[in-house]
Amino acid sequence: MTRKVFFFEILLIAAALVATVLLYPRLPAKVPIHWNLHSQPDNYGPRWVLYLLGPGFMAAVMGLTWLLPWLSPKRFEIAGFLQTYNRVMLLLFAMMAYVFGALLWADCGRAIDMGRTILCGACLFLVLVGNVMGKLRRNFYIGVRTPWALADERVWNATHRFAAKTFVAGGLVGLALSLGGLGLWAVVAILLPGLASTVYSLIYYKQLEHRQEL
Repeated sequence: MTRKVFFFEILLIAAALVATVLLYPRLPAKVPIHWNLHSQPDNYGPRWVLYLLGPGFMAAVMGLTWLLPWLSPKRFEIAGFLQTYNRVMLLLFAMMAYVFGALLWADCGRAIDMGRTILCGACLFLVLVGNVMGKLRRNFYIGVRTPWALADERVWNATHRFAAKTFVAGGLVGLALSLGGLGLWAVVAILLPGLASTVYSLIYYKQLEHRQEL
């Protein structure tokens, strides 16, 4: 993590914390913390939980960004693709900040379609992650971590080249469906790339196994 990214994340965490403190007295004792695909609240929690859902989760992602490279075992080090790893973790951090911003806005009584807002963010996240998926190297924390991909570097690389295309395509299709009000189909579009990549890794591994190239 570069110094600029570090200070950027610290600034966002501080902004989320300050916003929560300032808005806290205006919030009801129980606030919505989950919405269904019809943008209707289906789960509530005490308002103090917002400190965990916002600044807490963002700080956790920031901490993991520092910790996971140190935890990586030999032959699966993150150091070999550290720049790509940092980019993915920054995207995850930004996604947490985006979701919390929408959550805080809704809990203040503002009109917002939470289902569509979160789905659109998830689709955009999928597109952006897909753009760097092909640069990921074998590790235990991010990427399509199937047993077959982890077992062989060729399977890992082929799977992630395939995943790069399907993640971008799935994210774009999901974004269009979400904007069109087809939330359930948008969820399907988000989930399909991961499933397709998992199946692809198995098939490719078995092909290598059949040719006795493992």
